[in-house]
Amino acid sequence: MRNRAVLFLLHTLSWLLLSSDTCHGMESDIQCLKTLRNQLQDPYKYLDSWTFDNKSEGFICKFNGIECWHPDESKVLNIRLSNMGLRGQFPSSLQNCTSMTGLDLSNNDLSGPLPGKVDHIIPFVVTLDLSSNNFSGNLPDALGNITYLNILNLPYNQFSGQIPWQVGRLARLSTFNVANNPLSGQIPTFTNQSSFPAENFANTGLCGKPLKDCVGPPKKSHTGVIIGAAVGGITFAIIVFAVVLLFALRRKSKKKKDEDLEGNKCTKRLEETKGIKAS
Repeated sequence: MRNRAVLFLLHTLSWLLLSSDTCHGMESDIQCLKTLRNQLQDPYKYLDSWTFDNKSEGFICKFNGIECWHPDESKVLNIRLSNMGLRGQFPSSLQNCTSMTGLDLSNNDLSGPLPGKVDHIIPFVVTLDLSSNNFSGNLPDALGNITYLNILNLPYNQFSGQIPWQVGRLARLSTFNVANNPLSGQIPTFTNQSSFPAENFANTGLCGKPLKDCVGPPKKSHTGVIIGAAVGGITFAIIVFAVVLLFALRRKSKKKKDEDLEGNKCTKRLEETKGIKAS
């Protein structure tokens, strides 16, 4: 009897914990979509169907562009809002969709930079499609921390700067496209480098595989060095020659002076000798 009572209590406790997690997940995902609707401008009213009066489990799964893990459970699996003319910046409210694995905001009019902590907003996303928008600025290093990414589509935007090397370490990445962005610099070395064709990097300032190799800084011409060395050598030779010549002239002058002095001594002696003989 005691064992049965213990098992019953454990079962009840487990059920309560699971129920608590489910309610928490439902509330956070509902709040995610509420805030998302407020953050995005919807000029064509595609999101008017998102009404939050209904409190039944799984009601958000009937929203336009929302796919749930289960139709009767308010846990968002994918958000697909492409071709809706949406405006605004990358929505930070997505961090409340804690179970989301797919995000498609392609072919809209979204702008601004990606958040520096984008990995905290969509940590479990497998597919991210932001193509054909007006996103700008540098690609954040934090993209390399979204470790479950399989597909990353960013073409036809205004992203600039280099591709962060951290993106190259995404081992599961099978599709990566940044064509038609003003990006520049070296393409990182990817784990699945052969899976990314050259057209995925077209119309950019990028270099490296699968594009042409990056050209290093132009080699400095050695002509100036050679000319400078030659001039310096000639100048040094002239100085040495002048010193040697001056030394030789001074030596010659001293020798001549010594000879004249010796000659004068001899003449004086001869005169003295003649004087002696005469006397």
